Amino acid sequence: MKLYKTILLGFLFVLLGSCEKENAIENNYNPEDKGWVLVWSDEFDTPTEDNRPNPSKWTYELGASGFGNGELQNYTDKEKNASYATYKGEGCLKITALKDGDGATYSSARIKTEGLFEFKYGRAEARLVLPYGVGLWPAFWMLGADYATNEWPACGEIDIMENKGYQPNIVSSALHMPGRSGGNPVTSTFGYQDQRFDTDFHIFAVEWDKSKIDFIVDGTLYHRVDKSSVSDGEWTFDHPFFIILNVAVGGTFGGNPTDNTYFPQSMYVDYVRVYQKQSDIDPSANYGDVPSGGLVDEWDFNGEDSDKGLLEPEMK
Repeated sequence: MKLYKTILLGFLFVLLGSCEKENAIENNYNPEDKGWVLVWSDEFDTPTEDNRPNPSKWTYELGASGFGNGELQNYTDKEKNASYATYKGEGCLKITALKDGDGATYSSARIKTEGLFEFKYGRAEARLVLPYGVGLWPAFWMLGADYATNEWPACGEIDIMENKGYQPNIVSSALHMPGRSGGNPVTSTFGYQDQRFDTDFHIFAVEWDKSKIDFIVDGTLYHRVDKSSVSDGEWTFDHPFFIILNVAVGGTFGGNPTDNTYFPQSMYVDYVRVYQKQSDIDPSANYGDVPSGGLVDEWDFNGEDSDKGLLEPEMK
């Protein structure tokens, strides 16, 4: 991401603050009031016996291959890297990156719903607190469920939220597809002038249908990608995807840790929820055990739109 000189930031913030938030979702937004049906969720309120992610809902990516991005961590299935916890009174899942030399210099976790839950079209959202530090790369994303036979990027990838750990007030989204993948995805960023993603919970969501994909932070729709507008890539988002949560260390996205990067670093996940329109629900799909009632809280939104590269973060 190109960072503009500080001298320009005051003007840009004024400009951003004066923009009418035409795409903002109203306060107290309840997805079910808009016709969304809750089909799958993990609220992370009740720890499992071994304090690790519920095996009926999550499995693990394992290993230290670098995953094509030059990442430095070894992904494990150990409690130290993914466990239940409490953060600000909320029951959560905690995904933790450690500098502990377990299979690599760093260890972490990457959990996914592959083989357990997948869906085509809908709204996926997670309420998260992000880690902080140079070389941290937390992400909430989805991968085409046919990736084993329809190799990436043909399977498609929907990055709902990615963050460069040294930019605590900026997140980004991306679509990877043939013709627009790797370092050239369809991407956008969202930032706050006076809020940080590593100090409190924020809600990251995607709304996806056959004609478009919308990216939303704290109720603000900041990026819409219409299928009809993609002329330089092959749209490959009309099949089922599964969900992934991870904290990577190092790599091409945000660089590697420095001597000043503090470990351990954790991403706290209050919940993950998936909604669909009634017409998109597949009666043959395995949606698991969906709790009924009381799932949707009122949200207090205070979003600001931003364009790519306009916000330079303050460092701790």
